[in-house]
Amino acid sequence: MSTRDGDLILRHTNAVRVTHWAVAIVFTALFTSGLALFSPFFFWLSALFGGGPLLRFIHPLAGVALVLTFYPYALSHLADNRWLPADSRWVRHMFAYMRKEHADVGETHKYNAGQKLMYWSMLPLIAVLAGTGVLLWQPWFAPHFSAGVRRLAGLVHAACAFVMFVGIGIHVYAAIWTEGSIDAMIRGTVTRAWARFHHPAWLREVGGKDEP
Repeated sequence: MSTRDGDLILRHTNAVRVTHWAVAIVFTALFTSGLALFSPFFFWLSALFGGGPLLRFIHPLAGVALVLTFYPYALSHLADNRWLPADSRWVRHMFAYMRKEHADVGETHKYNAGQKLMYWSMLPLIAVLAGTGVLLWQPWFAPHFSAGVRRLAGLVHAACAFVMFVGIGIHVYAAIWTEGSIDAMIRGTVTRAWARFHHPAWLREVGGKDEP
């Protein structure tokens, strides 16, 4: 493989892309159905799921689907998300970089510090959402717990869902802001120029020692 900027490099395999979009679809279903269950103001969203009774059936099953798709996916990316000294430098320059005032991202590997923070925050958040969701799951598990436990579980569940929504929102914004990121998750490839600018250390790992 030559080193011309126009050459493409595989960034995400077919399996990774399919799993990523499956997680995204499940999350969207969970968030919209969760809003309908959370407040009467959003109950009109239940029409997307065939009405209230079917919605209450689908929402916890979607939670199970999220756990079953997300954690194997996350574990397969564990090594790429280890925190490195270069990530601390990225964080120090994060806001300037977002304003495109600081182009030097340092020795960024496959994922930058922002992506790693997203990764490490989702691991406990989804676990807590799953655990509290079980406590609220009618009619299978909720009747076995007191009203006080269910109220606390509902509060924690809603709070974690809000934090997760904010995190996903930032993730989507960053993907749109970083030109080429969404294309990479659709097609699976990036150019060497893109990789050299955003993830230079990763480019050397996959492209050889002749990269600057």
